Amino acid sequence: METLITKKVSIVLCRNFEIMEVKERILIKAHELFNRYGIRSVSMDDLAGHLGVSKKTLYQYYTDKEELVDAIFCTIMEGNRSSCTQNKKVAENAVHELFLAFDMIQEMFSNMNPSILFDMEKYHPTVYQKFKEYKNGFMYQMIKQNLERGVKEELYRKEIDIDIITRYRIESIAMAFSSEVFPGNRTQLLKIQQELLDHFLHGLATAKGHKLIEKYKQQRSKKLSLL
Repeated sequence: METLITKKVSIVLCRNFEIMEVKERILIKAHELFNRYGIRSVSMDDLAGHLGVSKKTLYQYYTDKEELVDAIFCTIMEGNRSSCTQNKKVAENAVHELFLAFDMIQEMFSNMNPSILFDMEKYHPTVYQKFKEYKNGFMYQMIKQNLERGVKEELYRKEIDIDIITRYRIESIAMAFSSEVFPGNRTQLLKIQQELLDHFLHGLATAKGHKLIEKYKQQRSKKLSLL
């Protein structure tokens, strides 16, 4: 009896593992295609073709494209949440925390189609609402706490209005995705984000903070030269 039960449990676990494996494979490929072409330009037929499966198979795992887009962005936001929290713990100071955060998103921005946010807002408003809640909730708190830490460490100017600067930083990140503001952002998203961060940090930092900015820039340059 125990052997029969064990076999049944084993079969169920294997089946669940297979389902999760296929769902993850679909997520990874969809994320890759959205990054390359934007969300709107990739249909479920396109995705099925790239995966070498039928569209019917896709719908066995995801009800529709909306559910797939939701799953991708929830995974991204949760991953970013975890990484930001970890960076905050290991950062030497507030300036270092921002450099760690940029290193985290560097790969993501280097491969991302800037139209993604526009597509999500226009064609997947429910998912975009979740992104807005993430942006105005978690992101706001992380940036605000970083500013408070920097002021306390005397790395950021004490006279700044933390709420205003927090909101400015959030919107400057989003602004890089606008093709109206940056017509060439399709191939320069990472460069734009780097310039905006550089401007943000230098406008924020004290003399003590500026020394650390240069220190971390030099460390990054040395790492890049070794690659």
